Amino acid sequence: MKAIVIQEFTEPEHVSIGSLPEPSLPAHGVLIEVKAAAVNYPDLLVVRGKYQILPQRPFAPGKDAAGIVRAVGSEVTKLRPGDRVVAQLEYGAYAELVSVSQSACFRIPDSMSFEEAAAMGLVYQTAYFALVERGGYQPGETVLITGAAGGVGSAAIQIVKGLGGTALAGVNGVEQARMVVQMGADAVIDLTTADLRDALRDQVRTATAGHGADVVLDTLGGDVFDAALRAMAWCGRAVVIGFAAGRIPEIKANYLLVKNISVGGLQWSDYRERKPEKVEAVQEKLFELYEQGAIRPPIAEVLPLARAGEALTKLAAGQVSGKYVLSLA
Repeated sequence: MKAIVIQEFTEPEHVSIGSLPEPSLPAHGVLIEVKAAAVNYPDLLVVRGKYQILPQRPFAPGKDAAGIVRAVGSEVTKLRPGDRVVAQLEYGAYAELVSVSQSACFRIPDSMSFEEAAAMGLVYQTAYFALVERGGYQPGETVLITGAAGGVGSAAIQIVKGLGGTALAGVNGVEQARMVVQMGADAVIDLTTADLRDALRDQVRTATAGHGADVVLDTLGGDVFDAALRAMAWCGRAVVIGFAAGRIPEIKANYLLVKNISVGGLQWSDYRERKPEKVEAVQEKLFELYEQGAIRPPIAEVLPLARAGEALTKLAAGQVSGKYVLSLA
């Protein structure tokens, strides 16, 4: 089958189309003809060999695939051939066919396109779990989202608004600011300002009448994370999602004590493996929010599979506002 094939870990501009054997179909599995695959930041790390879970080579990257069920295993009960589905997997979505467990495969609403379904996979699950499961979000709270123009960040803005909260969007530059406002952000927090350690806190206090952020969702790390901790409300909760800015921050425990704040982390794929019933419940909630019009994935561009390297290169350069989706239709 046709796929983006990683023979050796490499930079994204070097990835190319090749051929891989068609996947097998276990008794509990679903074989999907892929129509669309999302481009996610972890895909970039996998291609470079820098992700925490690395497949045996050769392999196809990709964690979100949407398409049509071709066949189901003998133990599959909830899906059948012809169903329109989205699947979340560890790798393999950049290919014509994928085989996944039925627990990781979900029937999509009739009103949802394959491109939207793929774009609403990993990033929306991650944002929801970070906000509600790990961040303990309560309706009406204020949430500071760093990296708000990225995949997880833009998903988080919509989910916060859909659940009745206030979204503060941390961005770099005018274009990103424009995008997050269109996504529904209540206030824009400039992450490029001088003296970020104090300036971020001042911006959040101004936006919240001095209250601060009840929840911080951080995808960047580095200086932004350090500054965001100082912008938290009393008994606030911060969730570490990633380190796109490069530096993994260190936390002084005495600061947590003084402000009664807590810091946790999210590795979403652990929930997929350990608590698939929670993932399924969240997926149903996301579909519900979609059908209510509360969330819509911001698709920057739909590209053919052969241009996967181009999309990943732009992602690596921080040039993406919205989601790139690969089309295999």
